[in-house]
Amino acid sequence: MSATAPLDTPRYMSVKQVADYLNLNEKKVYALVNEGKIPATKVTGKWMFPRELVDRWMLETSHGGALTDRLTIVGSDDPLLSRLAFAFAERAQAQALVSYSPTGTKLGLALMQNQRAEACAVHWGPAQEAHIRHPALVRQFPRHTQWIIVRGFAREQGIIMKPALAERQRDGDEILRDPTLRWATRQQGAGTGRFLEEHLRRLGLEPAGLNAKVTTRSEREAAAAVAMDLAQAAPGARAAATEFGLHFISLGWEYFDLVLDKRVYFRHLFQQLMDRFMQPETRALASLLGGYDLGEAGRLVWSQG
Repeated sequence: MSATAPLDTPRYMSVKQVADYLNLNEKKVYALVNEGKIPATKVTGKWMFPRELVDRWMLETSHGGALTDRLTIVGSDDPLLSRLAFAFAERAQAQALVSYSPTGTKLGLALMQNQRAEACAVHWGPAQEAHIRHPALVRQFPRHTQWIIVRGFAREQGIIMKPALAERQRDGDEILRDPTLRWATRQQGAGTGRFLEEHLRRLGLEPAGLNAKVTTRSEREAAAAVAMDLAQAAPGARAAATEFGLHFISLGWEYFDLVLDKRVYFRHLFQQLMDRFMQPETRALASLLGGYDLGEAGRLVWSQG
């Protein structure tokens, strides 16, 4: 295929036309369609192939994604990563698509499995166990052999509360034992919810025993629920409490990592994002938000084989 499509190549190609365009036989084209590997749509029972999308697909597969001007991040929510991603997107303007859509750890990995995102933010338990837990988590997905894990940062997890209420409590364990507190909990598959559940069980308590009043789907939504008095307490990161002017009681530290395809690691966009973690302004922001350690940011921590 030439870098510039011939003038007589239609915008929407038939099976025969796309086979000629890619120098493949038609049987191979049908195989790619059945495997969901080539962009195609059915019109009145016939497969059609948008030329522009086919060109982009070729760049992706031929160059390992190095030329792809897209970086879609899903998975766990974090205030620092959110600010970095939005600032990065603003700088890129219309030259690249940079997006961050918090979905929770497990749903994010499912989106990675279905090739709907380039990177997934994950956290799944205390920092000292991340080297075991994060690889074990990604191995649950068939495409994990094509993935790597890159360290984002260490992050402090705990309980978010209103300052006035926190003054009447003595420590985190006592708060967790209080059956009257109204809680904002997290959705199924969220790493923050997992962190709280495990801490509860270490105290001999069951998560179902919490007086849950609202389910939230991000760190910021949980903090907002407390700020709006929809709940009195919520699990979350120190940074989320800082953003909403709320009190924070630490329960421990975790590692917040990025799972991505090995090819995506070499994309200019991803490398530029990692470079931003090293900038003085990023470290100043992390210090202002509180509860971060960027000492290992960008380090490759796991690869299959």
